[in-house]
Amino acid sequence: MTEADDRVIGPVPEGRDPQSYDRLRRRLLWALPTGLYVLGSRAGSKRNLMTISWVVQAATDPKMVAVGIESASVTHGLVAEGGTFTLSLLPRTERPLVRRFVKPVEDTAIDEALGTGTMNGEQVHLAPGGEPVLAAAVGWLWCSVRERLALGSHTLFVGEVVDCGLGAPGGRGGGSSGEQGSELELLRMEDTRMNYGG
Repeated sequence: MTEADDRVIGPVPEGRDPQSYDRLRRRLLWALPTGLYVLGSRAGSKRNLMTISWVVQAATDPKMVAVGIESASVTHGLVAEGGTFTLSLLPRTERPLVRRFVKPVEDTAIDEALGTGTMNGEQVHLAPGGEPVLAAAVGWLWCSVRERLALGSHTLFVGEVVDCGLGAPGGRGGGSSGEQGSELELLRMEDTRMNYGG
């Protein structure tokens, strides 16, 4: 545990022990039902994949998805510059996979012509804008950033869904046209020992 982990972030209600209150607040926030996804980003020739938990549909007309990305992260810079992101929706059986993307990707081999490659040894397919999507995904979303809101440690990026599909783009599941898999069993935070991704 680092010094930052010991720091109590306010406010703390009057008369409450700051440490006990902070532990309770974390426990309750971590108990909120949360999925685990892998967010793909691209700016120019640089790409990254990052495990993320702060994802929610934010509007229905147009279809918008909001993602909370740590302001100091590599992914934040790529999404801010590139203006797009992908979300790989993973099956519950892929628990170990999300741990491969808690730090910036260091090993990348992409064939632009084929639209495939590997990142940290995992197969990826490229979305229409060149952002990576994990081949293991049961579904994917490609979003164009429409709004952003600075929230201290994180920025909330709101993206309009401009394409999506089952499987990975160009991979199994047939890109954006498949209708099968109406009941997707997606990976959730409770399936892992993680309590945060983003």
